[in-house]
Amino acid sequence: MSLNVGVIGAGAVGGYFGGKLCRLISTQGLKVYFIARGQHLEAIRRNGLSVRTASEGEWICRPTLATDDFSELPLLDVCLVCVKAYDLQNAARQLRGLVSDATATIPLLNGIDIYERIRAELSTGRIFPACTYIGVNIAAPGQIAQRGGDCRILFGEDPNAAGYKPHIVFELFDQGGIGYEWLDDISSALWRKYIFIAALGIVLTAFDKTLGQAIETPQLSNYVRAIMQEIAALARKKGVVLPADIVEESYQRGNSFAYKTKTSFQRDFEQAGKPDERDLLAGTILRLGTELGVETPVTRELCRLLEQRKHC
Repeated sequence: MSLNVGVIGAGAVGGYFGGKLCRLISTQGLKVYFIARGQHLEAIRRNGLSVRTASEGEWICRPTLATDDFSELPLLDVCLVCVKAYDLQNAARQLRGLVSDATATIPLLNGIDIYERIRAELSTGRIFPACTYIGVNIAAPGQIAQRGGDCRILFGEDPNAAGYKPHIVFELFDQGGIGYEWLDDISSALWRKYIFIAALGIVLTAFDKTLGQAIETPQLSNYVRAIMQEIAALARKKGVVLPADIVEESYQRGNSFAYKTKTSFQRDFEQAGKPDERDLLAGTILRLGTELGVETPVTRELCRLLEQRKHC
């Protein structure tokens, strides 16, 4: 399989999936390119990327190239976009010229409007809306640790290419040992993920708790469920089909993650001066609530608490 694969944002999520694909470099002739930055990039260049997992052990992977310069990348056949939402616009712009009409781009970001955000900057290639449930973080520069989640990629068709299935990606994921599911209705999966990650991210960050602490604390559990209810109401108002027990289903998914799990939003929020995804998570809920005429009082309450914490 002679392919050029780009992992744009080889941090926690990108490092995990990109690290699995790197194992194909010697056996399949695959070329894997990492976009990373800072000390993490330097550590990967120096020692490779250490991937430590809960069920598959640990390995060191060495991409074909690790760089922070998009101009060093070739034309890509497959592109995993794993940057944070606040970096997405810039990343999408820099992918122009690296993406052909045949390129398959799979964005693995939190949010429900990621496809639209990328398409606003990138008109070429096929973009397959996607999400994943994974508990993973950068343990140290050049080292990532995965502790929970089912680690599967859920994705579906590009709205601009109805009926097209990316068999080249299916084959790549099969050979790389990446679990995945192709869904006819990806919008439902994206909203399910958003219900899960936004509610937990907001509550855990507002009260500075781990996932396990939130689940075992009745008050915080009530907050999580309440925000899930608000997001589910938004989804249904937009015509998204969700199961009647979506809130409890989403809440129970938290049990597949380690007690000490923190969300990526939470980890960014804790670092002074670093941008975070408050707007992507909480801001989207408030804007949609106003737009659709759906009350979102609990999200609004915790938004105020987040603002207080950030400026205290």
